[in-house]
Amino acid sequence: MDILFQAIVMGIVQGLTEFLPVSSSGHLIIVPALLGWKDPFVDSLVFSVMLHLGTLLALLVYFRADLIRLVLAWLASIRDRSLAGDPERRLAWLLVASTIPAVFAGVLLNDLAEKTFRSPTLVAIMLVVGAVILWLAERLATRSRSMLDLDFGAAIGIGVAQALALVPGISRSGISISAGLYFGLEREAAARFSFLMATPIIAGAGLFELRKVVTGEAGVDVALGPLVAGMAAALVAGLLAIAGLLRFLAAPGGRRPGGLARALEPLGDSVRWRS
Repeated sequence: MDILFQAIVMGIVQGLTEFLPVSSSGHLIIVPALLGWKDPFVDSLVFSVMLHLGTLLALLVYFRADLIRLVLAWLASIRDRSLAGDPERRLAWLLVASTIPAVFAGVLLNDLAEKTFRSPTLVAIMLVVGAVILWLAERLATRSRSMLDLDFGAAIGIGVAQALALVPGISRSGISISAGLYFGLEREAAARFSFLMATPIIAGAGLFELRKVVTGEAGVDVALGPLVAGMAAALVAGLLAIAGLLRFLAAPGGRRPGGLARALEPLGDSVRWRS
């Protein structure tokens, strides 16, 4: 089958599953295996990580106003050497703390994950494990805290959970949302914190693999057209997944809002402060 079509399908799969609480990396392994696709590039870890750059663009587009505010607040806190009672400065540092475990895990375990954890059987088992974790978190959660009610220990705990997503089949958003629920976050707050903390992690992993593509260390022949098409499909599907999931979680009683247009209506400030 045409590699361009395969790349677009994989981009759509990546965009949808990156932000829904199912494993994107797991599905990127299972889908080609189920459909019998054996193209070395489409099935490569490099292509998988580059598709993650497409979903990174979705995060940057959707949360652009929040990210700009948080970066400016973080820089101001460094300049003043103080949080100054500013909730945006505090949230910025909570997000920084939450990324530390994933950075260490990525540096230490990236090669192991690349060579050992890409078995469809292991992915299938981890998909079930991830579903059980999410179910337990939903059943046990108090769902009474906003993002700013988190302390730094909880933020690091959510970051540790996110690091487990190095194992394909364990959803990054699913495991970090589950951890957020475990620490008492409201559903929407857990999802927003998960998405915001994912931005630097996805960026770091994507830039690391982009270096391999540029230097020729990728180990496979890079098909530029399918790569761009897959990333574009991941961007569009990612935007739809973010908007749809947040709208669903914000709906009273968990009711699904009607219509695509309504799902894409502005949600207002992504950071909701609680006095």
